[in-house]
Amino acid sequence: MPRSLEIHPESFPIAGTFTISRGAKTSADVITCILSDGDRIGRGECVPYGRYGETIASVTAQIEAARPLIEAGISRQELQQAMTPGAARNAVDCALWDLEAKQLGTTVAQGIGLLALRPLTTAFTISLGEPDVMAAQARDNSHRALLKVKVGTGDDESRIRAVRAAAPDAAIILDANEGWPEETLAHHLKIAAELGIALVEQPLPAGNDELLAEIERPILVCADESVHHTGDLASLRDRYDAINIKLDKTGGLTEALAMKREAQRLDFRIMLGCMVGTSLAMAPAVLLAQDADFVDLDGPLLLARDRDPGLRYEASLVWPPETTLWG
Repeated sequence: MPRSLEIHPESFPIAGTFTISRGAKTSADVITCILSDGDRIGRGECVPYGRYGETIASVTAQIEAARPLIEAGISRQELQQAMTPGAARNAVDCALWDLEAKQLGTTVAQGIGLLALRPLTTAFTISLGEPDVMAAQARDNSHRALLKVKVGTGDDESRIRAVRAAAPDAAIILDANEGWPEETLAHHLKIAAELGIALVEQPLPAGNDELLAEIERPILVCADESVHHTGDLASLRDRYDAINIKLDKTGGLTEALAMKREAQRLDFRIMLGCMVGTSLAMAPAVLLAQDADFVDLDGPLLLARDRDPGLRYEASLVWPPETTLWG
């Protein structure tokens, strides 16, 4: 069925500054795709990510290149071959899911076999900073059930200890964003285990993480930058215990569903993560995360303003999307 495509770059200010080991940002710069069949519209959002060589301009160009196929009525299955994994395909794929559900008079949740949806406990991110600053952030959010703490320096022991002391009852994920040197890896993992950390995410650079297969891992270690799509999984089994599925990496919900099934078959723990985006980007991931081991879908909580309507957040809980938002 022919469709029309609109591509809208948008910017949403972050409340304060979001800092990881690679740098800081003050806004969530996203691209929204809108597909219309003349009567109904479907929407999808992606977040171009510089770590993967993506920019607003490059992702817009990728979608524009696929415009003739998209507007001619390409299916989601055909889209997997026509576009490569990444942010551009994510926006189009999620818009197709949204549009198809409306055309069929159903929901995406029903389409993927989810009969009973529930609110999920999501992590809340503590930005990288000096130990006292991070401790203050953690203390302010110590009522939350799960914190995701950005680390990734050569000496993070003081940061880990400060955050744990400030939030003694919270479950904690450490995200090093590829920032730990090999010589401090074992030490940091030991400290994390001592302090009851639940998970360490991507401690070493993607493509240079072989050491994880050679040392003892006293706690769960999760791949993020090292894993993008289903084809990556088998080669990572010896060095990671969990994988972080992000729709902007997989290139949409279609591939993410396949990746999740294969990861579960390979006995990986599943984490559902996000870039810093709005509720429109989180909505498909909330459905995918219904049985995940770890959920990190706090993007809208980091923004000064979200879409309206957006997802419902209360403390550490995020509710499934209403169809007025997506799906």
